[in-house]
Amino acid sequence: MSHTTATNAKEFSNKVMLYLYLKAFHIIFFTSWFAGLFYLPRIYVNLAMVNDQNTYNHLLTMARKLYRFVTPFMFITVGLGIWMLYLNAGLLKMGWMHVKLTLIGLLIGYHFLCGHYLKKFTINQSTKGHVYYRFFNEFPVLILFAVVILAVTKAF
Repeated sequence: MSHTTATNAKEFSNKVMLYLYLKAFHIIFFTSWFAGLFYLPRIYVNLAMVNDQNTYNHLLTMARKLYRFVTPFMFITVGLGIWMLYLNAGLLKMGWMHVKLTLIGLLIGYHFLCGHYLKKFTINQSTKGHVYYRFFNEFPVLILFAVVILAVTKAF
């Protein structure tokens, strides 16, 4: 093997390892982000039902802390995803990736909608009932199913 071939093989190996580490951290952060998106609307269900002001304040504090905690996970997840797409731009030519990115865009919108609802609860102006938040809570589950199936099968 020539020196140039060995150097190219080493560079390729380093690029593959970088991609795999990015993918591992992407999975870790999107899992953490989803955990927050699964739990936050459950807190909203309880906020919409509670009559005791002390309990309301406690749940509101939990919701605020959770939202602040998982928001950086969203940005890290997206950043890692963009970095992986930069390293493997060919993925952008695949239909399943377009669908996945659309779903992720919807999920980002959902995340910010959670923030909007949190503001409504903060000023005690939420007009939605607990049944609404129970259904609202199911949206990220559907997105998770679709995104994982798309990423694993790479088909659409």
